Amino acid sequence: MTDNIDKAIAVVGPTAAGKTKLAIALAHKYQGEIIGADSRQVYKGMDIGTGKDLDDYYNNGHPIPYHLIDVVEPTENFDVANYQRLARQALNSILAQGHLPIVAGGSGLYLQALIDNYEFSPAKPNTALRQDLEKLSVQELYQKLNNLAPALASKLNNSDRHNHRRLIRYLEIILNKPTNSLPHKNSHSTINWLILGIDYPMEILEQRIYDRLIERLENEAMIEEVYRLHEQGVDWRRLESFGLEYRFISRYLREQLDYDQMVEQLYIAIRQFAKRQKTWFKRWEKQGREIHWLDVNNPLQEAESLIDQFL
Repeated sequence: MTDNIDKAIAVVGPTAAGKTKLAIALAHKYQGEIIGADSRQVYKGMDIGTGKDLDDYYNNGHPIPYHLIDVVEPTENFDVANYQRLARQALNSILAQGHLPIVAGGSGLYLQALIDNYEFSPAKPNTALRQDLEKLSVQELYQKLNNLAPALASKLNNSDRHNHRRLIRYLEIILNKPTNSLPHKNSHSTINWLILGIDYPMEILEQRIYDRLIERLENEAMIEEVYRLHEQGVDWRRLESFGLEYRFISRYLREQLDYDQMVEQLYIAIRQFAKRQKTWFKRWEKQGREIHWLDVNNPLQEAESLIDQFL
């Protein structure tokens, strides 16, 4: 790097767009290390459903270092503030070694918390408040959060929206603290970011989503993963809270859906999730964050050109 300003890359986009593959190729060329930005890939044992593809973190036989993947057990709580703290540590460690940090993922709130340098005010658990909130359903909790902090609620990803414990924690922070202590953007940052976006027209993305889903369901490997997680102590409610694959496969395992219904409903849910991701990135751009959308026919070449200019 040619100046004293720390620089980092982010590879963003909707699910099934090819972010991981691109990030790995860039990490190999630029002596980079990858920081995951996926709210579910932080959990151990949730491999196929979250698309970790850890066997791909090699280039010509050389391992690509990665961070913020497989950091907590699926029974543990982990929220955006936890992510930001650990991601900052990884970022600083990578920079200290003279390597290039490459953040890759599609969890919008996690990306924005790190890149826009959000500040989170800690709130001590309120036992009485928590007991009251625990009586509410996921839908009621999200509606309450949306009423109290619509800007925050609108940024939650699919997993957060359906995570009972996480919604309670957000509400605890809001209800225990004055309004001005809610998560907010800190304009002071020592990192200069180049954000690369990879996306497809919706009809092409839908086909990629379907093909990937069928591939993951082959040999029932993803179904076995969800069954194994439950056998290891992750209850059905917790699996439901992870959304998408874990929600619909858990319903299939409980015989609430037959196989064809599970596949159809899961495919629809992933498509809807991808649309919400696309909307989120558009909103981030409207807020002033520049995203360089790559030509999907040759994303690596265009990304390399942009990075060469950036560094």
